Amino acid sequence: MSIQGLQRLEVWRKAKDFALKVHREVLPLLPPEEKWALNQQIRRSAQSIPANIAEGYGRYYYQDNVRFCYIARGSLEETLSHIVLAHELDYLPDALYQELGQNGEDLTRLINGYIAYLKRSKQGVNEPGAHHAVREPFEPYIEDTPGDKH
Repeated sequence: MSIQGLQRLEVWRKAKDFALKVHREVLPLLPPEEKWALNQQIRRSAQSIPANIAEGYGRYYYQDNVRFCYIARGSLEETLSHIVLAHELDYLPDALYQELGQNGEDLTRLINGYIAYLKRSKQGVNEPGAHHAVREPFEPYIEDTPGDKH
């Protein structure tokens, strides 16, 4: 993989742009008392979106890629939740809040579309080891409580 490969991936570019927007336009508006709380939560969840798309992209096997896209989608929802909270705490102006909400909806559609594409294309299905699974034998969990006699 290369940076050029990622840059050809629209979903990654849009996720990166969303993270940049959050860093440049949201974080500076948060008050100093949020530096170690909401600020850090938003920072991490926004960075996680393009990072997980990139990690999945580098896995070569579609099921791994899909799994990381699910994680990216979850990080997007987490970021949006923090943005809702920031807006309701009056840290964000209405216009920025609306714009970020629309960006989030657009990015969700892109991630969902990418997941659907990966599932259809089944990239890496013929890679060595793709059909092997490591499974441990299942043993039921039994909790012994004091006084139980078996």
